[in-house]
Amino acid sequence: MIIAVVVILVLIVLGLVAYNVTIHKKIQKFKSMNQKITNLYVVQDFMNAIGETSTVEDKIKKINDILIERYEIKYSTIVVFDGAEYQVKASNVEKKHWHALKALQNVDMFKDSIQSATPKYVTVNNENEKLPYQEMEFGRAKSAIFFPLYIDNVYIGYWIIESGTPHDFDNVDTTVLEVIKENIVSVLKTVVHQRTLESIVRKDLFTGLYSEEYLYGEGKKIIDQYTLSTVCMFKIINIQEINKKYCRELGNKVITKISEYIADNLAKEYVFVRYMGPKFVIAFSGVEIDGVADFLNEIKEKVEKMSIELTEEERTEVTLEAKKVGKNAKGNECKQVAMPRLNFAISSYYKGTGLEEVLKKLEEYLDHADLKESDITNI
Repeated sequence: MIIAVVVILVLIVLGLVAYNVTIHKKIQKFKSMNQKITNLYVVQDFMNAIGETSTVEDKIKKINDILIERYEIKYSTIVVFDGAEYQVKASNVEKKHWHALKALQNVDMFKDSIQSATPKYVTVNNENEKLPYQEMEFGRAKSAIFFPLYIDNVYIGYWIIESGTPHDFDNVDTTVLEVIKENIVSVLKTVVHQRTLESIVRKDLFTGLYSEEYLYGEGKKIIDQYTLSTVCMFKIINIQEINKKYCRELGNKVITKISEYIADNLAKEYVFVRYMGPKFVIAFSGVEIDGVADFLNEIKEKVEKMSIELTEEERTEVTLEAKKVGKNAKGNECKQVAMPRLNFAISSYYKGTGLEEVLKKLEEYLDHADLKESDITNI
């Protein structure tokens, strides 16, 4: 009888063990599935952040905020080498600690991590200790994982996560963190081109307008606040004739006067740039083509009625400059009056599509149009 009871109890215990193992496997499977779903959401959030109409700096800060929120990370910092120095691009750590955080490449334990392209985990054993890289702070971080970042095998900086609890990352899933790291690299790689454009934006000498590159950075940020906009490119089609027949100084003044007149008559939400040479672009943010037709007709009519000439002072300056370089000044030619002629091409632009493709299409049309054509063409 006793033996039978023992056997039954053993079977019950084994059954419970098997049941617990099964439940544990299901929980682990659920956790894995849940983690994958979280990762998918994070990747989607990353893609949305990249697509947002904001600067590179804002995008990097946004993805760092996503990491902190989605993975409940206490502290997260992204540091990037810009070619001259290390800069904290995103962090939720107080700025007074940034000096130490952007100098981690000089810490011996992290030097090895950078050279081997592997993450480095550091922690303390009790609350009275501090991490090796900390300078004046004691209570903020007690454990950290350092991830070197590479784009096409080129070291570009690092990502470091920190916790205020010792050994907090002992059982963390490093596979997940590696996936996050690769997503950070993907974002940084994607915004490299935008950063380049932002850094080369210049203002034109004669007109004071931004150059073409502005359209793809800050300009696009303004335009993409709306689903549909109208992009207009116009060309001063007789500028070469004015330069050749009269003088280049008069041609420069024609460009300046036209730019000033149009800029003064444009709303602030519209983007106006000198695209290239005698070509200019106006992006009518949030306006359909029918809504700009009357305005462009009026602009064209007013500009082509302009009589532009150099002042006596400007002509004297031309003469003096010519004498300095040993040339004969075109005194009589510079006294002439120039009347500009414009050719317009317009097209719709939809948020999320290629703005550069729309501009290329407009430019090709204007470059191949008959020199005598002076019209407003909807492409």
